[in-house]
Amino acid sequence: MGSSGDLISFIASMAGEGNLRVEENLGEGFVRLRVSEAERRQAKHDIQHVEDIVIEMLRNARDAGATAVYIATSKEEGVRTLLFLDNGSGVPDDMRERIFDARVTSKLETMRMDRWGVHGRGMALFSIRQNARTAEVVASGSDRGSSFRVLVDTETLHERADQSSWPVAERGEDGVYACSRGPHNIIRAACDFALEELRGCDVYLGTPTEVAATLYAHAAGRLDASRLLFMDDAADLPVVDRLGTAADAADLIRLAASVGIEISERTAHRIIAGQIQPLRSVSARLLRERGHRTAPAAVDLERDRRGLKIAKDDLEAFSRTLERDFTDLASRYYLNLSGTPRIRVSRERITVIFDLGQEE
Repeated sequence: MGSSGDLISFIASMAGEGNLRVEENLGEGFVRLRVSEAERRQAKHDIQHVEDIVIEMLRNARDAGATAVYIATSKEEGVRTLLFLDNGSGVPDDMRERIFDARVTSKLETMRMDRWGVHGRGMALFSIRQNARTAEVVASGSDRGSSFRVLVDTETLHERADQSSWPVAERGEDGVYACSRGPHNIIRAACDFALEELRGCDVYLGTPTEVAATLYAHAAGRLDASRLLFMDDAADLPVVDRLGTAADAADLIRLAASVGIEISERTAHRIIAGQIQPLRSVSARLLRERGHRTAPAAVDLERDRRGLKIAKDDLEAFSRTLERDFTDLASRYYLNLSGTPRIRVSRERITVIFDLGQEE
């Protein structure tokens, strides 16, 4: 070997691709890792469970100035889908990929210490992408909030087996509420954060259907109709308000998909008809039910178990049809119908009641 350059080339050829991870071979089995490899290993360590992703995303939203975060989650064939929508400062279009790089942060002067440690190093999103199957910005914009979608293979990154039980909140001697019992699942992560940020950031957690209904209801109460008349595109609105501009079910499906929520036509009709109630914030649910001796009733984040729901307009049309068909029977048996037919819809049956009046 005639030069140090030749020696370096020789070491690189012997080490192969492994050398890309090493900045310096110190001998006797010791090496100095390249910065990129050290970051990758740290990122793998930072996220140990799916629940860690939830906390990191909530902290990110809080530090972006969000006062509301909506988490839609489901699981299918071992893949956990997490969608985070917030009303924070948002991500500029040209930064949608770069924010997942190591050490990229918007918090140069505002690094924060909270109960989970230091936040603001520019490593949270990098760590999440390193551990997840995919992590992406679905919708965002400067001062318009964000929608992030994260897909996780739970065989690779584990989560708690019980993803339906809620914790119990109790008030400590310092007067502060905290979760005291319950599994450390996704719900618990959301509740811990919500109680920590009780007066600063509300968290809403549910299935994609429940979150879509909540976004639609909340936006409807905020949007100014006169403003909508001069708006060219719903994308000009904050992410969390876009579903509120839906004119019909088809429009709602399109707008929901644009922020990362997939819903069926039937679900869209149910939401517009007000058949699906908006979620309460997790802190409101926890503190309202804190006096119960047992934890709140379990909810399954993976399925929508509601019974049959029929849109109000469809029920009214059905009632009118029944009333017309009843006329023939009434004429033959001298019956008088008192009022319109009453229809009751439950999980497994539809019941129609005809109230009969006195014969005149």
